[in-house]
Amino acid sequence: MRWQTRQKGPKLRIGAGSAWWGDRIEPAQWNAERGNLDFLCFETMAEATVSAAQVRARRDPGFPGYDSYLDDRLRAVLPGCIAHGTRIVSNQGWINPDGAAEHCVKLLQELGCRGVKVASVNGSLITDRVLEWSDRLLENGRSTSTLADRIVSAEAYLGAEPIVEALQAGAHMVFTGRVADPSIFLAPMMASFGWTSSDWSVLGAGSGIGHLLECGAQVTGGYFSDPGFKDVDKPWHLAFPIAEVDEDGSAVITKLADTGGCVDFRTIKEQMLYEVHDPANYITPDVVVDFTSVRLEQPGLNRIAVSHIGGKPRTDTLKVSIGCTEGYIGEDMFFYAGEGALRRAKLAQKVLEERLKLVDLKAEDLRIDFLGLNAIHGLATPATAPEPYEIAVRVAARTSTREEALKVGREIDGMAVSGIAHTGKRVPHQDRVREVIGVWSTLVPREKVQASLRYFES
Repeated sequence: MRWQTRQKGPKLRIGAGSAWWGDRIEPAQWNAERGNLDFLCFETMAEATVSAAQVRARRDPGFPGYDSYLDDRLRAVLPGCIAHGTRIVSNQGWINPDGAAEHCVKLLQELGCRGVKVASVNGSLITDRVLEWSDRLLENGRSTSTLADRIVSAEAYLGAEPIVEALQAGAHMVFTGRVADPSIFLAPMMASFGWTSSDWSVLGAGSGIGHLLECGAQVTGGYFSDPGFKDVDKPWHLAFPIAEVDEDGSAVITKLADTGGCVDFRTIKEQMLYEVHDPANYITPDVVVDFTSVRLEQPGLNRIAVSHIGGKPRTDTLKVSIGCTEGYIGEDMFFYAGEGALRRAKLAQKVLEERLKLVDLKAEDLRIDFLGLNAIHGLATPATAPEPYEIAVRVAARTSTREEALKVGREIDGMAVSGIAHTGKRVPHQDRVREVIGVWSTLVPREKVQASLRYFES
């Protein structure tokens, strides 16, 4: 089996393969098989992903450090990508991009596909240097040194440039660690169209298109439908988006035919403003994107043309995400149903509050919520909210030690026969204590962070 040579078309076709670690795999396979793509791009890293991976690596020496669904995703998409010559860009390397690339090579060899060049991008992990290179936390203005004894990992958000270098060197597949989400999609545009790192107008346009693609199905009807207000066709059959990109950075956002969901002005606008604090100054490592000049048109069903996204010179700094240990959470729940459920739940809350005092629970925060009544809005829940027919009582405490967090589950166990009438209790087979990883942000000088590349071949 050989990786097919793909003929360059009039437009660059880039498809999304995932929007986060736990995303569905089938839509990526559809894009690989039927999307006629030049590139398939995977984004699987939320802010806490790398820190969680570092915690797991400390506990589990056998953890390879890359996306735990890497094998499943690659096995699903590789046959289609090989057959159509679709190149892959992915941040599934997490804390071990080399390991992800090596695993991919093994799969390619298993498929009998030889001579495929796979690259890894390293350099985003700066855990041992972040205190030296930074001074202030963005969230509270305090010194980064206040986190010194609790840091698990620190990752700088790299941009598209090292990926572009790998693609221009002939890599069929590129695996990275922490890279800004839009940069994963911008890199194929830069490599294919010859855009330079100072072409601010097209970089802004390309990064804007990348932002529309990075959250996958959110732009094709996922996390969007609201029955009776925003109806979506077959929401169980959503496809991931595809961008047909022109050399000037304009594009049409679409999806595969015969799939559910929709691509229209509403989905595009919602995703365009998603997680964007200032639409005129959306900061990425590559460029500052300006969405205020954007033009949207609808040339056809499930096709939205996006043009005139602007770009401004990039900043002198890179954002860094710092993961820190912040104690433990002990959590469990029990249930009431039928007439008087709320009355019994309120008494149960009083019982638990007093019993947690008796066992001297040392908690930085304690919450007792009634799911179905006030668990989301808390104190803002209207006093006139109707009484629910059934209630789940959720109890959670944040503590500095695991031993303190364990007290929550022990006292909830006591509610089974020492609690209120009609208490419904789960058998405590599951782990009810989890370590908390807090995420903080800072800035470091761009020139301090140096990316490096390695190449492998099947």
